[in-house]
Order: sequence, then C-alpha cells, then structure tokens
Amino acid sequence: MKENVKTKYIVVIPARMQSSRLPGKPLIDLEGKSLIERTWLQCCQAVDRSLIYVATDHEDIRQHCEARGMQVVMTSSTCLTGTDRLAEVAQQLDAKVYLNVQGDEPLINPQDILDTIAAIESFPGEVINGYAGIQEEAQYRSLTIPKVVFRPDGRLLYMSRSPIPGNKSGVFNRSWRQICVYAFPKQALHDFAATGKKTPLEEEEDLEILRFLELDYEVRMIPLSADSVAVDTLADAEKVRTIIKGMK
Repeated sequence: MKENVKTKYIVVIPARMQSSRLPGKPLIDLEGKSLIERTWLQCCQAVDRSLIYVATDHEDIRQHCEARGMQVVMTSSTCLTGTDRLAEVAQQLDAKVYLNVQGDEPLINPQDILDTIAAIESFPGEVINGYAGIQEEAQYRSLTIPKVVFRPDGRLLYMSRSPIPGNKSGVFNRSWRQICVYAFPKQALHDFAATGKKTPLEEEEDLEILRFLELDYEVRMIPLSADSVAVDTLADAEKVRTIIKGMK
C-alpha cells in the first residue's frame, strides 16, 4: 500500500503546545507513548514515514519528535489556524497536495488516510475533508463537534458547531460530523493564507474549513470511519488510554 509519491503529496501533522483546554497536549503520555507519537505511528501504517512531517512552533516538540525519528518542520508562532501553519509548510516543502492529520488523533484509522489519498486522484484541485454519521443526540447537540451538510455528490454546503440539519420540531433525526483529515492543493493553501485574517463565517463558527468556501473553493466531503477519538481534554485522554489498554 506504500508508494513513494512525494511529488504528489505529503502528510503533515500540526502540533502546538498552547492548547486552551489541555496545555502541552502533544507530549502527554498515552500508555508509554506521547500523543503526537501515537498519531505519527498511525500515519506510518498508511504511508512511508519519509512522507510524514510534524509541523510545530515549539522547540520541546521538535526535540521530542526528532529523538523518535520523526521529521519536523518549524513554523511561526503567529499562525491564525492549523491550516495557516500548513500553508507555512507548503512554503518550505514542495508537493502538489498536503494531507493534514490532526496531531490530537492518536487512534486515527490508517485506511482513512488512504481513502483521502484516493480522493485526491478523483477530485483534483478540490479541498478534501472527511465525515461520518452521528448516532447519538449528544453529539448532535454538542457545540464542540462540527456538523456538516453537503450536496448529494458530496460537495460541502455548510459546516457548523450548531445542530444541523435541523427541522421544525427540533428533534434529532440524522446528522453527520466532520472527521479531521484533510487534503489541500498547494494553490488553495496559498490563497487561504493570503487573506491574512479569518473570513466572516470562519470567525463566527471558529471553523477554518469555511474560509475555503468563502474563497469559492469546492470542499469535497468523503465518508470516513468513526473510529477516531480526538484528545481535547483530560477525559478524552483517559478514554484513549482505556482503548489502548484494551488493544494490548
């Protein structure tokens, strides 16, 4: 499944220390390995490690990663968003497409990465993002989980932290949530960063994918697995530890 296609894509894992809800998040221990290392190891199951880079602005993360054989690209500490950080990587490393795997996804399914790579070939020039169905009403109501609505062909219509799609009765029928695996063409990243500020809907929702919609880019949503557990809080970290213990 691994192929040296560096000119086509690279995988970038953004990592920063200053998480508002969990400071120092990339380096927290998850059953003997850091969060960032576990995310990287999952990526290594999909593509060759020569195609994977951690993007960070913190020296402690750089030293930690390099000591474990991970490639690191240093970026500025003034990036507005993780995607702006990816745009800085695109200025340093040349590729046609940049896959973004969030650094707080230690259980990401490697097949999701492979499916995203396949979508690059099917939808050239488009931004690719993943989604999965929401099964629990609590997820539908949660303001921390981005919900997506899209056309029948998968093109994104809108993304919101609010519960969408809605109905007049206010009950939960069906919905879909964002899975944080992305693929960005190089030009799209250039245009994204060139704004120099968040666009109005992006600012309101605190969802950077909306900047691409506001810049008139197509965002293609593809179905991915619901396996991932993002680590945003200590409770999330404990949940992941429990899952890892069960896998041993």
